Amino acid sequence: THFPPLTTLSKRRKRMALPGMWEEERYTDGVKWKFLEHKGPVFAPPYEPLPSHVKFYYDGKPMKLSLEAEEVATFFAKMLDHEYTTKDIFRKNFFKDWRKEMTAEEKSKITDLTKCDFTEMSEYFKAQSEARKAMTKEDKQKIKEENERTLQQYGFCIMDNHRERIANFRIEPPGLFRGRGDHPKMGMLKRRIRPEDIIVNCSKDSKHPEPPPGTRWKEVRHDNKVTWLVSWTENIQGSIKYIMLNPSSRIKGEKDWQKYETARRLKKCVDHIRNQYREDWKSKEMRIRQRAVALYFIDKLALRAGNEKEEGETADTVGCCSLRVEHISLYPEKDGQEYVVEFDFLGKDSIRYYNKVPVEKRVFKNLQLFMENKELDDDLFDRLNTSILNKHLQELMDGLTAKVFRTYNASITLQQQLKELTNGMSLTTKILSYNRANRAVAILCNHQRAPPKTFEKSMQNLQSKIDAKRDQLADAKRELKSAKADAKVRKDEKSKKVEEQLMKLEVQATDREENKQIALGTSKLNYLDPRISVAWCKKWGIPVEKIYNKTQREKFAWAIDMADQDFEF
Repeated sequence: THFPPLTTLSKRRKRMALPGMWEEERYTDGVKWKFLEHKGPVFAPPYEPLPSHVKFYYDGKPMKLSLEAEEVATFFAKMLDHEYTTKDIFRKNFFKDWRKEMTAEEKSKITDLTKCDFTEMSEYFKAQSEARKAMTKEDKQKIKEENERTLQQYGFCIMDNHRERIANFRIEPPGLFRGRGDHPKMGMLKRRIRPEDIIVNCSKDSKHPEPPPGTRWKEVRHDNKVTWLVSWTENIQGSIKYIMLNPSSRIKGEKDWQKYETARRLKKCVDHIRNQYREDWKSKEMRIRQRAVALYFIDKLALRAGNEKEEGETADTVGCCSLRVEHISLYPEKDGQEYVVEFDFLGKDSIRYYNKVPVEKRVFKNLQLFMENKELDDDLFDRLNTSILNKHLQELMDGLTAKVFRTYNASITLQQQLKELTNGMSLTTKILSYNRANRAVAILCNHQRAPPKTFEKSMQNLQSKIDAKRDQLADAKRELKSAKADAKVRKDEKSKKVEEQLMKLEVQATDREENKQIALGTSKLNYLDPRISVAWCKKWGIPVEKIYNKTQREKFAWAIDMADQDFEF
């Protein structure tokens, strides 16, 4: 279990006898560790050529591809049933990158993607997938044991005196970039990562990881001010990828704890900050007015700050500080509400943010002022960026950045919703109320997802289960009517039980329907103080595993350990 440093604990906690990690010394000057040893990454297996009977056809004729071109073709073939491969931008990017891998002869022949037939390849991979599912228990067990051996060898490192679990020690295999939302680079080729692309980080006095025979690392570093073990630059966005410690590790748990403690500190001064930015709407200085309106949006709508793009990110995504005039429309009156602002822009991961919000009159008037004499592609807040905003926030509270508002508002919303929605209901309806509270947060944070492909089918299955239970209940009630008085009690028990089962299924259906386009996981993992959920479980006698799965319970071990039922965010 993982604990925060002793120095920052309340007196009550200090009096309790707690395990060793509380007492461990913390390093200063940004040093994260003194000793770090690991085995390095596990690379994706090399490409296995297709068997000779599986053919690629061009313009109706079979064509043997070079190994490089064949490998890239298999990436497309594996996705043939996916809607991605029907999208123009995906097809265009794929074809352009695929041609780069072809020989001169292949390039001159293959000039039109619509004439390419990947069906045989696709069927081959489907058959392979079915074969994997149909494996014998023994074969599955062998694979499981092999994976376990790899995990024991590569999945752990020694950081100072602890054996810590590593999160993602396997390097992603090559494939086609999907991106989220309508990403302009979807369909591009994600290249194979080789040892020569890899920077390894470990301590000087450790046994350094060995690269595969005949290869070498790009660099071996000894930087103890960062916590990553391996890094490389991927070719699509030019962003740096890392191999890190597992979320359940001590260093990650502590960082998590500190993040939520910062958000709890904001709770104490948020009213003062809100009063101040309201005053600033009237400031004589335009930059102060812009800062105050942006802060109001970040606070009220949980918008991301923006301006924090990864290097090389080409999708036109924005956040609050980088909004342009074209992203908002102003309506003095709309749908029976006054001073309405309509937002429409692409946020992080190219997910569309669309919202109509009534705002205070002063905010509305300021926005009119900010938009005066500007073109559509001009910045709305032309005297503001994220670093200016965060510098101002630092002055208001130590450690405060725009991000903290999102964590604070998400957590406080969950806590309020749980108080409103939960009462002495059955376990099933309590969990529904938890998911509804979580959903309120996901909507606030705009965490959307496309409805799962299997959604309709699984809803139909659930509906037929519900119909069957209804029939069963009707039968039980009919039996009860015709039964003699002595059998009455026993039969009534039966119909009670069926009634309970029916309610359980109906709640499940409601829950699934309400969740089809909302991603609950993101806020649960990143924005909600886990102590709120743990306290709620303890208060209402709900097993924590009903709310958090095994991985989440490991990540939040510190919270499960720390929060009692009276915890208040």
